[in-house]
Amino acid sequence: MKGFVDNIEKLTKENNNFRKVLYTGRYSQLVLMSLAPGEEIGEEVHGLDQFLRIEEGKGKAIVGALEYEIQDGTAIVVPAGTLHNVINTGDVPLKLYTIYSPPNHRDGVLHPTKNDAMVDEEHFDGITTE
Repeated sequence: MKGFVDNIEKLTKENNNFRKVLYTGRYSQLVLMSLAPGEEIGEEVHGLDQFLRIEEGKGKAIVGALEYEIQDGTAIVVPAGTLHNVINTGDVPLKLYTIYSPPNHRDGVLHPTKNDAMVDEEHFDGITTE
């Protein structure tokens, strides 16, 4: 494998896991997420930049002190050091993918539920997909 090439929209819409790491490079990481109705990622701050794109559903993004309504097609860029959260306000799963730069999670991580993610204290360990 050299890099990652696939239909990201299809993969994102088919994903039912809270978090699924697809690919980890030296300087960035591609991750799928699915939030159940009423579920949120949870307020967090990273020491890295993050890009998120909504593929299905609707919700609310909080970036710093600002709130935004989000839906299919919405892109969100969160600069390093910014408090942020994504909340599913709809009645179907909110499907999105995110790119961390640099990587944030251990390569290959799969968290079927948010609770699984909360109890797993995993962090990027420097090991990439290839």
